[in-house]
Amino acid sequence: MFTKFLTKNKDNFYLAFRVIIGLVFLLHGIMKIELLMGGKISLISLMGLAMIIESIGGVMLILGLFTRTVASIGILEMLVALFTQHFPRGANPLFNGGEPAVLFLAAFLVLATHGAGKCAISKS
Repeated sequence: MFTKFLTKNKDNFYLAFRVIIGLVFLLHGIMKIELLMGGKISLISLMGLAMIIESIGGVMLILGLFTRTVASIGILEMLVALFTQHFPRGANPLFNGGEPAVLFLAAFLVLATHGAGKCAISKS
C-alpha cells in the first residue's frame, strides 16, 4: 500500500527533492556572500566562483530552469571541491569535511539524469 502511494506521488516527491536541493545549494551560496562582504573571501577565487555558482544555480534549480545544465556544473564544482579542499585532508568525507560535497554530488547526478520534472520553467 505504501509502495502504491510512493509510485502515485513520485513526481511530487521529485519536485520536493529538486526544490530542497536548490534551496540548500542557494543557502551555501548566501553563506559565501556573507564571507565576501566580511572580506574573508575574494570574488576572484575558487570560493568566489563557488559563491556565484551556488547562488545563481540554487535559484535556477528551485525554479527548474536549465536543471540538467546547472546540475552538471554542480557536479564539476563538487568534484573540484572534493579534490582541492577535502581529499588533501584525507580520503574519508566524514573526517575531511567533504560530506556535504559528496551528498550534493550524488543529488546532482540524479538531477542531471532525470532533468527538471514537473513545475519547472524549462524541461531540461
